Amino acid sequence: MTKPHALLRAAFPYHHTLGMRRVTSSPADIVALGYHGDIYVLNRVDGEGGEIRHTNWDDEDMGDFGSDFVWPVQMIAGPDDSLVISDEGNHTISFWTKDGPQIKSWGDHGSGEGQLNRPSGIVIDSDGNLIVADTMNHRIQKFTIDGAFISSFGELGEGHGQFNMPWGVDVDPDDGSIVVSDWRNDRVQKFTANGEFLLQFGTSGSGRGELSRPAGVSVDKHGDIYVADRGNHRIQLFGQNGNFVDVFTGNAGLSVSGRKYITANPKVLRSRELIDLVDEKNLRGPASVRVVGDLMYIPDAGSHRIQIYKKEAYELSENEIYAAPNAPSLYTV
Repeated sequence: MTKPHALLRAAFPYHHTLGMRRVTSSPADIVALGYHGDIYVLNRVDGEGGEIRHTNWDDEDMGDFGSDFVWPVQMIAGPDDSLVISDEGNHTISFWTKDGPQIKSWGDHGSGEGQLNRPSGIVIDSDGNLIVADTMNHRIQKFTIDGAFISSFGELGEGHGQFNMPWGVDVDPDDGSIVVSDWRNDRVQKFTANGEFLLQFGTSGSGRGELSRPAGVSVDKHGDIYVADRGNHRIQLFGQNGNFVDVFTGNAGLSVSGRKYITANPKVLRSRELIDLVDEKNLRGPASVRVVGDLMYIPDAGSHRIQIYKKEAYELSENEIYAAPNAPSLYTV
């Protein structure tokens, strides 16, 4: 996969809403299997563990499974049609089939090489290895899919290549570079596939391009970087070099499951009829963002739903656009 020379970003409108409180309760992450395919939602309720809920684009409740979680954080599609979940509460990485049984689990609590302390973000690289944000050890570790330690980088600090509770992690599908959200430093850092520092962007605040406790990150086929700016209740979009592009604060409509529930309850229906709907559209504490093709899925944890947006962008060759200016516009700290 090769990135385009440039992009014409035409639009990125709200597209769809899925879920409701009684189904997608406090969604932490999702795995969406292609356009209009099945969707698996990782629900997390602090103090009560979590579950995996199976749904689809028709917003049907197709059951739940998983009962061994303490504080599940992220979920990705794994090998052999599995789901892989990080659990910061028991310091493990677990593997599940899509119909429920757990396949395996590994993880040893500690700070030594290959040990974990509250793992959060996870991603599988092009070699099939698992990259883990080892949050309380302030580092990124790489393992084989079976849990054998390969390498690590990072330490506690504020400098280049240092972290203070790294949280989200993703891999650029083109060059394998690793993007990490640095939670307590309110920034995002980008590294080569071998862990060498490339660039950073973001600083504390609520303005455009500023961050407050960035959580999940996702990189799409164009190299665009999506950041769950959790403390600011929004998703921010940055270009591959860290330049601010766009922000999403929420524009949710009522899901099919939500409509069915409300119309079946006259008291709830009356309450809905009377309220101000402006704030009801907004994101509330999103901890993750996932991009599948041209769709961006946002687990809207505080509102117990999934908001979906659709990217419209056109790839440009070098002879279709004016040359880039010599002075870069990248903002770094």
